[in-house]
Amino acid sequence: MTDAIQAPLRPLTDSSLSAVVAGFIAMMTGCTSSLVLMFQAGQAAGLTSAQISSWIWALFIGMAVCSIGLSLRYRSPITVAWSTPGAALLITSLGGVTYPEAIGAFITCSVLVMICGLTGSFERLVKRLPASLAAALLAGILFKIGSEIFVAAQHRTGLVLGMFFTYLIVKRVSPRYAVLAALLVGTALSGLLGLLDFSGFALEVAVPVWTTPSFSLAATISIGIPLFVVAMTSQNMPGIAVLRADGYMVPASPLISVTGIASLLLSPFGSHGINLAAISAAICTGPHAHEDRNKRYTAAVWCGIFYGIAAIFGATLAALFAAFPKELVLSIAALALFGSIMNGLTVAMTEPKEREAALITFMVTASGLTLFSIGSAFWGIVAGVLTLVILNARKG
Repeated sequence: MTDAIQAPLRPLTDSSLSAVVAGFIAMMTGCTSSLVLMFQAGQAAGLTSAQISSWIWALFIGMAVCSIGLSLRYRSPITVAWSTPGAALLITSLGGVTYPEAIGAFITCSVLVMICGLTGSFERLVKRLPASLAAALLAGILFKIGSEIFVAAQHRTGLVLGMFFTYLIVKRVSPRYAVLAALLVGTALSGLLGLLDFSGFALEVAVPVWTTPSFSLAATISIGIPLFVVAMTSQNMPGIAVLRADGYMVPASPLISVTGIASLLLSPFGSHGINLAAISAAICTGPHAHEDRNKRYTAAVWCGIFYGIAAIFGATLAALFAAFPKELVLSIAALALFGSIMNGLTVAMTEPKEREAALITFMVTASGLTLFSIGSAFWGIVAGVLTLVILNARKG
């Protein structure tokens, strides 16, 4: 990465069509699965459509600024996203407090994330994590969504197989355009099969709405602290693992600090927090984003640009994604992640003494288990570290 840092910064020159496509797919992957959760959480809490629209606007603006700024600053494909587990948590917990109290809990969470970044405690934790376990964590996180293409084939066999074989054929001829070709063919097939439905789509500009925060112990315990735990274990730790596994040795503390500060500033507008991306990040760090790994930062920049566009029309974004069949979205995300999964598994199994620990990390993470409201990414690391300690501890 040294040469890339010394070279002049030319994002437009360094960019490519594959980088633009990777950025779009990363944005689409990060939104389609969890955007509906935002509406569910907002409706469950009795929020107005304007408040929900402002919530989405705040998240996308923060994600856009951080993704573009951090990627250009460190010349690495750094993508930022909201926490999907966090959004799921809010569906059940948001209705138990007032909205101003929820905003106060969002601020509390943001401050805790900032403290982890500014004190360097998160950086020290990440540095102690063996490369094999980090790679296994990455592969485990991506495995579930990568395998969704084969599940999707049960429901839309013609569509998925058409995309899959297009990907394989084009990859043999021109690997960098394999995902783009699969996306174009998938869209065309969806149109021919009558699976595209734009009837619910209408342009509507999002307007930010300020909510004065209020702080309560109940909101802090039920929302603020759980959001913080989820952000660090299910987003930031895997996000750093994705970057490190693909060779981007970016310092963790500044990234965590910046996302914490952005979350703090945007909390009054509804943002429940932005963190490092994991799944969508792997799309930008993988070989499909750009053949030159030193120029893959442009994919994250494009992802940020698409985030910015989504922020403007956040109120209608869900309707746009709903126009495409979910099998198309799942399949294109899976195809874009194949390279990162292969790389993760390769690195995970490199060191003989760490293979079993890496395997257990992968299996626990890929299982998707949730224990004590904490996701499988955290438990995968715990299981892997325990295995490593037990199997490699000095005897006698």
